[in-house]
Amino acid sequence: MSLFLSRIGRFSARHRLLVAGVWLVVFASLVGAFAIGSQRDAPAEAERSASSSTAAAQTLDRLHDEFPATDTETDAAADTLQLVFQVPSGTTVSDAANSVAIGDVLAVATDLPGVTSVSDPLDPAAPFVSEDGRTAVATLSYSDLGDTADKTGKYDAALDLQRSAPSGLRVELGGDLLETQAPEAGIGEGIGVIAALLVLVLTFGSLLAAGANLLVAAFGVGVGVVGILTYGAFFPMGDNTLILAAMLGLAVGIDYSLFILSRFRAELREGRGVEDAVARSVGTAGTAVVFAGLTVIVALVGLLVVGMRDISEMGVAAAAAVAIAVLIALTLLPVLMRTLGRRVLPRRELHVRETARAADTSARRGFLAGWARTVVAHPVLAMVAGVAVLVIVALPTLSMKTAFNVPGGTDPESTERAAYTLVLDEFGGVQSPLVVLAEGTDAGDRSEAVSTELSRLDGVQSVSPGLVSDDGDAVMYSVVPTGSPIDDRTIDLVSAVRDDASVSGVTLEVTGEAAIYIDEDAALNQALIKYMILIAVLSLVLLTVLFRSLVIPVIATLGYLLSLLASFGGSVAVFQWGWLDALIPAPQGDPMLSLLPILLVGVLFGLAMDYQVFLVSRIQEMHSKGMSPKEAVVAGFTRSAPVLVAAGSIMAVVFAGFASSTMAVAASIAFGLVVGVLADVFLVRLVLMPAALALLGKAAWWTPAWLDRLLPRLDIEGHALDAQDEASRDATSSDEHDPELVRA
Repeated sequence: MSLFLSRIGRFSARHRLLVAGVWLVVFASLVGAFAIGSQRDAPAEAERSASSSTAAAQTLDRLHDEFPATDTETDAAADTLQLVFQVPSGTTVSDAANSVAIGDVLAVATDLPGVTSVSDPLDPAAPFVSEDGRTAVATLSYSDLGDTADKTGKYDAALDLQRSAPSGLRVELGGDLLETQAPEAGIGEGIGVIAALLVLVLTFGSLLAAGANLLVAAFGVGVGVVGILTYGAFFPMGDNTLILAAMLGLAVGIDYSLFILSRFRAELREGRGVEDAVARSVGTAGTAVVFAGLTVIVALVGLLVVGMRDISEMGVAAAAAVAIAVLIALTLLPVLMRTLGRRVLPRRELHVRETARAADTSARRGFLAGWARTVVAHPVLAMVAGVAVLVIVALPTLSMKTAFNVPGGTDPESTERAAYTLVLDEFGGVQSPLVVLAEGTDAGDRSEAVSTELSRLDGVQSVSPGLVSDDGDAVMYSVVPTGSPIDDRTIDLVSAVRDDASVSGVTLEVTGEAAIYIDEDAALNQALIKYMILIAVLSLVLLTVLFRSLVIPVIATLGYLLSLLASFGGSVAVFQWGWLDALIPAPQGDPMLSLLPILLVGVLFGLAMDYQVFLVSRIQEMHSKGMSPKEAVVAGFTRSAPVLVAAGSIMAVVFAGFASSTMAVAASIAFGLVVGVLADVFLVRLVLMPAALALLGKAAWWTPAWLDRLLPRLDIEGHALDAQDEASRDATSSDEHDPELVRA
C-alpha cells in the first residue's frame, strides 16, 4: 500500500493544476446540484416510526387498522398549545378576581395569529381544573401553520401573551409549534477553529504550514457539507444529520493533514528533495491515514446495526465526511506541499544538515522525550496513576439515566417545561397517556373486566371507557399514568400491562407516544451493548492485522473502553448533574439522550484507533530497526508524541467550539467527544500505552507463526519504499561503474 500511495502523492505533486482543478469541479458541481435541488419542493418526510420494530410501534400500526380515526386525532393534537394558569395559594381559579383575569387572557388569546379556537377551562360543561382549584388549563388550537418562519411568528406571539400575564396570575405556555432545528454556527465554532490554527502554528513553527493544513481541512469540510446538503435537497433527511458530519469532518481533516504534513517536514529535514518528500510522506503517514480513516468509517457505518433512521443518517453522513477528508489529505494536500516546498519549515531551519541535527537534538532533549523516559522507567506507577484518573472521571457513569425524548422540552428553565410540570403535578400524565389495545375474540364483551384490571395496576391514575372496534375483537383504552414517560413508575407500568393475563382470552399491548419513547430507549440501550461488543471485536481484529501482535490490540481496546467510560462520566456530570451550567449555554439537568452513548462509542472508537496507529506504528518502526523494546518506545514516542499532542489538542478545541452550542444534542455530543479525546490522547496513548509496552518488552510484539503467515502485510512503516530507494541507489551505482555506459 505504501508504494501505491506514494505514487498518488507523486502524481498529485507533479500535476498540481489537474488535481486542484478536479476538486474545484467536484465542489462546483455539488454547489450547482444543491442550487437545483433547493428550488424543488421539499421532499416529504417519511414516517420515522414506520421503520421501528418495537412492540409499541407495531401496536400503533394495528391500532390504526382497527381505529382509523386515531390518525386524524393525532395530527390535530400536534397543532395546539396550552395556557396553564395557577393562582396564589389560598385562592381558586373560580374566585371572581382570578376568573376575570383568566378570562381576559383567554380573550386576547383568541386574537393571536393562527388561533382558530380557545377552550375555556372554567366551563362547567368541560372543566379542566385541578382538585385543589388552583390550576386550570386552556388549549389553543391552530390551523394552517405554514412554513417555519410563519410558525416562529405565531409561537412568539403566544410567548408574548404568556409573558404579559396579569400580576398575581402565573401563566405558562405548554407545547411548541416549532420542530427541532439544527443549530446555526456560532462564535464558539469560530473560536475553536482559531484555537486550532494557533495549535498548528505552535506545532509547525510556520504560519504557512499551519495555514495550508487548515485550508485543506476546511475545503474538505466544505465539500462534505455541501454534498450532504445536496443529498438532503433530493431525499428526506433529518435536521441533525449535519451536526456530527461537520464537527468530525473538520477535526479529522485537520488531524490527517497534520500527520502527513509533519512527516513531509521530517523527510525534508532528512535531506530529501521536495517531490521525493511528498511521495515518501504520503506513502508512510498516508498509509496510517488510510487505515485510521477506514477504521472511523467502518465504525460510523456500523451505526446502521442500531436500526434507527436518525442515527443511521448521522453515521453515514459523518462517514462520508471522513472519507472526503482522507481523499483530500492524499491528493490535494500534496499539491500544497509541492507548492510550498521547504517554506513549510521554520525560517531558522536554513540548512538540511543543521535542520536534521537540530530536530534530532530537540527530539532527544524535549519535554515529551523526558516524559517518555520517565514513563518507561516507572511503568507500574504510570499505569496505576493513569487508570485511577480514568476510573474517577468515569464514576458518574454509574448514575447515567437515558431517555429517548425529554417530555416538556429539553430546557428545564423554559416555560414549556414549567407548564408540563404543572400539569403533571396536578393532573398526572394526561399529556402523555398510554394507549392500551386489548385483542381477543369478543374482547368487547370483556371491556369492563379489562378496564377494572387496568385501574388496579400500580402507577395508573385513571382509565377511560374502552372504545370497541367494529368487529368487537379489539378495544382501545386511554390510560393516564401518575408519572411522566421517563418516570420509573411509568416504565414499570408499561411492562405490567404487557405481562397482565388476568382476563382470559384477551391480550394487552401498549402504544402511544410515551410507550414508543420508552421502547425506543430500551431498544437503544440494548443496541448499545451489541454495538460495543461489535466495536471491541473490530478493534482486536484491525489492530492484530496492523501490528501483527495479539497483546497490543488487547491493551489498546481496554484503553479505548476506559476513555469511553470517562467520556460517559464527564457527560453525565455536566449534562445530567449540571456541573458546568454556568459555562455551557445548552440546557442541563435532563437525562442523557439515548442516542448519545451510541454516537460516542462509534466516534471515539475511530479516533482512538487513529491515535493508536500514529503512536504505535512509530514505535513499531523503531523496534523493526533493531532497537530494544524500551529504546523503541522512547524513540517512537518522541517522534510521534508531539504530533499526537497537537492532534488531540486540535480535536479538543474544535469539539469544544461545538460544545458552546445552545442546542442540547450538539453540545452534549461535542462535550462527550472533548472528554473522550483528552482522556484517550493524554492518558491512554501517552501514559498507559508506553507503560504497557515497556512492561511487556518483546512479548508485546509476539504473534503465533501460523497467524503471522496468514495476516496481510500493510507496510505502514514504509519498508517497500526503503527497498525501492535501495534498489534505485544500487542501480545508480552500477550505472556509474559500467564501462560501456561510461564510454557512451
